[in-house]
Amino acid sequence: MAPSPDPQADHRVNDRTPRTPERLTREPNAAFRQLRGARSPGEFAASVRRAAREIGEQVACDARYIGRVENGEIRCPNYAYERVFRYMFPGLTLADLGFSSRETVRGRGARPLSAAPPLHVAPRPADPSHHPSCDPSHEPSHDHQNHEESDVLRRAFMTGSTATVAAVSLGLGPVSAHAVQRVGEAEVNAVEEAVRRIRLLDDRHGADGLYQRAAQPLRTAYALLDASASRRSTQERLHSGAGELAISVGWLAHDSGRFGEARSHYAEALATARLAGDPALEAHAFCNMSFLARDMGRPREAMRAAQAGESAARTLGSARLLSLLALREAGGWAGLGDRSACEESLARAHSQFARGASGADPEWMSFFVEAELEMLQAQCFSALGDWSRAARHAHRAAAVQDPHFARNLALYRAELADDLARAGAPAESAAVGQQVLDLLNQVQSTRIQAMLADTARILAPHRASPEVAAFLERRGAVAV
Repeated sequence: MAPSPDPQADHRVNDRTPRTPERLTREPNAAFRQLRGARSPGEFAASVRRAAREIGEQVACDARYIGRVENGEIRCPNYAYERVFRYMFPGLTLADLGFSSRETVRGRGARPLSAAPPLHVAPRPADPSHHPSCDPSHEPSHDHQNHEESDVLRRAFMTGSTATVAAVSLGLGPVSAHAVQRVGEAEVNAVEEAVRRIRLLDDRHGADGLYQRAAQPLRTAYALLDASASRRSTQERLHSGAGELAISVGWLAHDSGRFGEARSHYAEALATARLAGDPALEAHAFCNMSFLARDMGRPREAMRAAQAGESAARTLGSARLLSLLALREAGGWAGLGDRSACEESLARAHSQFARGASGADPEWMSFFVEAELEMLQAQCFSALGDWSRAARHAHRAAAVQDPHFARNLALYRAELADDLARAGAPAESAAVGQQVLDLLNQVQSTRIQAMLADTARILAPHRASPEVAAFLERRGAVAV
């Protein structure tokens, strides 16, 4: 359909939307209006922005957006707004919120992307807080508004090559803008490249400096799911890539201590896996959910999530994946104090690991080498209070770890320092703690800092030892 000659003539329907009677008919969203209650549209928009910040989302919600929802102009929110609304109103579905299903809105009447005009994207600002899309007071132009809110993110993601899209989304480089007419191979490749880039940077430097930058490619990936892919295989890869990206961003939140946000991202990935019928993605989501549950002090949930992951992974043919999931289950049993069940799970993990790597192993499992196997065993025995045995495994993990991956090396040494301190070897613990401090100029990880803080607390009564005193003094200076 050709655009309207007057761009101001009709804001109700995007000028690239086929003008069917269904599209021109709007019904007020009474359910959403009721949820707003006595608050003004502006007050309610502020609560939406506040809720978004609490779960790591960024939405430019204002009174006008609330008005567009209530008058029926926005029939279904994009994925970012949906996550925020579900967080604000737990237990309510899109239908309960007064929205139409995505299938209805995005079905045969979906916008033809081939009609989209070129959009030029500027390089990412150095300070994301100054970007208009992050500014609640920003008023986007009506000339470029779409029927739903996702087009800006979608087209921004689709301008630039595979490498540059991932780079710009992570704030790593400039973009050369050009128009892309449809969602296809290049866009899916960009999502997958963003996943790889996040994993590489996390392995080398830790999560703290990455999390906020990684949220943008995740939002754009889910916005792409609103668009029609050219082939079924492309759509399947896009679902898988978006789910893997959700897990990667969830891990960055997890490792930097944002447990609530991590839980939300992992749940998003699990929902995506089940929607797409993707057992590999489902197993990965459960694996990370198990790890998170353990760190949140929910060992039974950790054990059950790992078992669910094993069930999903059973037909995938990856012994290494089953080994990792058995280790996650062992961590749950250790947290419950069940040494027998823990050791049984560890035996299964060793048996599967010994079968070796294979072509069926997921790409994300590149981190799961002997060092990680030893580290996870150390954490199990630490949870069981067997500090000496935990220290032996942690020492082995640090000894065989590739030194190029500074984050993991620092993590394994931090575990070793803590286990040695608890095992009654304060001088040895302090010496290893110094090695961890040596790596902190390369690594930003809340997890490692928290582990060092625990070690320092345990070592404090041994301050008379010169080694301990030196470590405590240096660690105190770094913490400040």
